[in-house]
Amino acid sequence: MQLSTSILLVIALAPLVGCLLAGFLGRFIGRAGSHTATILGVAVSCALSMYVLYQMCTGAEIYNHNIYTWFEIGKFSASVGFMIDKLSAMMMVVVTFVSLLVHIYTIGYMADDDGYQRFFSYISLFTFSMLMLVMSNNFMQLFFGWEAVGLVSYLLIGFWFKRPTAIFANLKAFLVNRVGDFGFLLGIAAILYFLGTLDYATAFTNADSLIGRTLHITANTQWDAATVISILLFIGAMGKSAQVPLHVWLPDSMEGPTPISALIHAATMVTAGIFMVARMSPIFELSESALSFVMIIGATGALFTGLIGIVQNDIKRVVAYSTLSQLGYMTVALGVSAYAGAVFHLMTHAFFKALLFLGAGSVIIAMHHEQDMRYMGGLRKYMPITWITMWIGSLALCGVPFFAGFYSKDAIIEAVGESHRWGATYAHFCVMAGAFVTALYTFRQMYLTFHGKERFKVVSDHGHVHDHHDEHHDDHDHHESGVLHHAPKESPWVVTLPLILLAIPSLVIGYLAVQPMLFGHWFGDAIRLHEGNDVLEKVGEGFTSSFAMALHGFTQLPFILVALAFIITTYIYLFNPAMAGRIKSWLKPLWTVLDRKYWIDNVYFAVFAKGGVALGRALWKGGDTAVIDGIVVDGSASLVQRIASVARRLQSGYLYHYAFAMILGLILLLGGYWLVGQ
Repeated sequence: MQLSTSILLVIALAPLVGCLLAGFLGRFIGRAGSHTATILGVAVSCALSMYVLYQMCTGAEIYNHNIYTWFEIGKFSASVGFMIDKLSAMMMVVVTFVSLLVHIYTIGYMADDDGYQRFFSYISLFTFSMLMLVMSNNFMQLFFGWEAVGLVSYLLIGFWFKRPTAIFANLKAFLVNRVGDFGFLLGIAAILYFLGTLDYATAFTNADSLIGRTLHITANTQWDAATVISILLFIGAMGKSAQVPLHVWLPDSMEGPTPISALIHAATMVTAGIFMVARMSPIFELSESALSFVMIIGATGALFTGLIGIVQNDIKRVVAYSTLSQLGYMTVALGVSAYAGAVFHLMTHAFFKALLFLGAGSVIIAMHHEQDMRYMGGLRKYMPITWITMWIGSLALCGVPFFAGFYSKDAIIEAVGESHRWGATYAHFCVMAGAFVTALYTFRQMYLTFHGKERFKVVSDHGHVHDHHDEHHDDHDHHESGVLHHAPKESPWVVTLPLILLAIPSLVIGYLAVQPMLFGHWFGDAIRLHEGNDVLEKVGEGFTSSFAMALHGFTQLPFILVALAFIITTYIYLFNPAMAGRIKSWLKPLWTVLDRKYWIDNVYFAVFAKGGVALGRALWKGGDTAVIDGIVVDGSASLVQRIASVARRLQSGYLYHYAFAMILGLILLLGGYWLVGQ
C-alpha cells in the first residue's frame, strides 16, 4: 500500500492557504472569515495526518519521493520532497492536532486584540513551516523549515510590537537561534562534503563510510568526521530546542500571547531539535563522544533550569522553565541512544504541556491578564474545568503513574540508569533529582493559583470593594494585590474545549502507546541503533503490561521523590504559608542564584551585547572616522589642497617672475648637461 502524494501535498499546503487568506484578505473577510479559513486549513491537515498515521500503522510502505527539483549543480541537487515513515507521521499528527486546538483557543484568547487576523495568519504559517520540517526527505528542505519556524517565532514572540519587552524578547530569540543555526548549517555542509549528498536516504545508507575519516583542522590536528558532524548538527538543536547554554531565549518568549507559548513550547518549534537528532540517529550512532556531549548538555538542562522554576512567580514562566527541564529529559534520552524514548516523551509532553500553557492562559483571562500567582489563590471554585484539566496536566508532568508523562519520563530515567556511556552517572543523578524539582514547582504553582485563600480584590460596578485579599505569607515581598472589576469566572467554551481535548491524551496516550513505541520497535528503520546501544531493550525486559508498569512505578524512587515534594508543598502552601517566607530567608544565597538565573543572561549581555557595541564603537571611531574619513577621504583631500596651495604661489601673474624662473631653469638644465658630460 502506497501513500498518496496528493494527500501529502494537501497536508503541507492547507495551513499555508489559510495563512495567505487571513494575511492578505483578512481585512475583507473579517475576523470570522480569517479564523474559519485558518482553522479549516489546519483541521484538514490534522484529519489527513491521522489518516496517514493509520495507513502507516496498517502496513503502508515508507514514502520517500521528490516532488520538485529546486536546482542541480553538477552532481549536487536540491529537491522538495517528503519522507513519511512512522516517525514523521506521528510528528505530523502531534503538530497538527495541537495546532488545531491552539487555533480554536485563540478565538477566545485574542477576541479583544486588534491584530486578530494577523495572529491567525502567523500561527498557520508556523504550522506549515513545522510540517515542511518534519515531512522533509533532504537536508535543504529541513533547513528551510528550520529557518522558517525561527522566523515566524520571531514574529509571534514580538506580536505585541508596541511593548519594548516583547521586541527585546523576539530579538533575543532570533539572535540566539542564529548562533545555533550557524552550527547547524556547518553540519549540513560537512555532510555534503563527506557524503556528497543532501538526501536523507543516501546519506544514511552511506553513513558508515564516515568511520575512520577525519577532518584536518591544522597540520597536526585531526577530528573524527562523524563526531564533528554530530556535534555541529546538535548545536543547531541546542538553539532551536533551548538547551544549555543557548536556552536563554525561551523564558523571555513568554512576552508573546499565550497561544503561541503553547504552540512554540509544546509540540512544535522546541521539539524540532529533538526530532532532528532522532532522525539523524544513523549518524549520531557513529560517535560515542558526540552522544556523551548530548547527554551531558541534556542532563544539565533537566536539573538546573528546573530549579529556576521554583522561584518564579509568573504563572507562564513556571511552565516555561518546566519546558526547558523536560527538553533536557528528551535530550538525555537521545544521548543514551534511547531515541524512541525521547520521541515518545516528545509526544506525551506535547499534550500535557500545551494543556498547562492553555490552562495558564485561561487563568490569565479570568484574572484580567494578571500573571503573578501571588495575586491569585482560591480560583478552583470559580474555574472548575480549568482547575481539573490543569491538575491532570500537572500530574502528567510530574510523572505520576497511569498519567501519560509517567510512561515516557520513567522509561527515560530507567534507560539512563542502564547506560554505561561516559557521563551516564551524572545524567542519572540529574534526571532523578529533576523528578523532585519538577514536582516542587508544579505543585507550588497549582496551590498558589487554585488553592488556599484568595489574594485579590473585586471592585463592583458601584465602586464597592469586596476584599478577597489576605496577608501574603508565601515566598515574596509584600505588594499591594491586583484589583479585578468582577469576580473571576470560567473561560468560554472555545477556551475550555481545547483544555478538555488535551486532557484526554494527557491521561491515556502513555498507557496505550508505551508498549509499541518503546518496546515494540514501532519506529522500525526510522531509528537505527548500533548493536549494544539499545538501552530500551534492557528496560523492556521486565515489561509485561502498561498497568503492571504503572503499579511498579509506585514503588520506584522517582514516584517517592514526587510524593515527598507533594507532601512538602501541601504542608507549606495549604497549612503553613508563613513557612515559604522563612525558607526563602534561610536559603537567601541559593534563592538569589536561582532568581538571577545563574547570571548567564548578565554574562551574555556584558560580553556579547555590550562587547558588540564596544567593538562597533571602536571600529566606528578608529576605523571609519580616523582611518577612512581622517586619512583616506579627508586626508587625500587635504593633501591635494596643501599641494595646490604651494603650487598656487608659483602662479603669481608677474612677467619678471616667469622670466626669472625661465632663466633659473635654463641654468639648472645647462648645469645638468655639464655634470653628465664630466
